[in-house]
Amino acid sequence: MEEKTYKIMSGCGALNLTLGVISLVVGIGSGVLLIVAGAKLIAGKSKIIF
Repeated sequence: MEEKTYKIMSGCGALNLTLGVISLVVGIGSGVLLIVAGAKLIAGKSKIIF
């Protein structure tokens, strides 16, 4: 019974670690894309006419 519990807990830990790494990579990637998009908007600010 204890071995089964240990296997379930280790699987849960591995899943949590994997999801944490994935969310970290997605967060950094989206942050970089947002910064690049903002820089392009600032660079083209003089061309925008309302």
